[in-house]
Amino acid sequence: MPPRPRLILASASPRRSRLLSELAVPFEVRPAVVDESRLPGEAPPDLARRLAAAKALAVARGLGGAEAALPVLGADTVVALGGQPFGKPRDPAEAREMLQRLSGREHAVHTGLALVRGRRGSLRTRVVTTAVAFRPLALEELEAYVRSGEPLDKAGAYALQGGGGGFVCRLEGSRSNVIGLPLEETRALLREEGIL
Repeated sequence: MPPRPRLILASASPRRSRLLSELAVPFEVRPAVVDESRLPGEAPPDLARRLAAAKALAVARGLGGAEAALPVLGADTVVALGGQPFGKPRDPAEAREMLQRLSGREHAVHTGLALVRGRRGSLRTRVVTTAVAFRPLALEELEAYVRSGEPLDKAGAYALQGGGGGFVCRLEGSRSNVIGLPLEETRALLREEGIL
């Protein structure tokens, strides 16, 4: 019989689940459905923080009974170039456009973390930022990557842990942050709350 969860992850991302499992805390996945639209003038780090909090709170509000006090972890990753956020591409054409814009340039990856203690608990948030630089991309390799389908469900249209990792020539900060969950900061947040 699996251990009872001590935490709920408010995310459908399999990458976040894999990363969180490295912290060896029993958790359960309950994806949150929230409006991910950017507010007018909202900076990318603020967007990541707000969406992480919205996800955590949406799931926490639905808890009841023995689960009412379970902590809920929300996370959201935003890729930004020059302050312009890139979400997940809607189609191959948008993925191609994002990758062309990232080619040969440095961008920022912001992940918002939010932890709420059950339905009525306090909310704690933080944002982790990693600087990522792409080497210039040849048109043929960019097209082949888009055809692979990998970019279509990834913020910024690439996966560091997949084929997109070959585009990166420099990374400053948390590698796991770029994949979707900054492990050191998540570990610290869970420890502060007595979950780890």
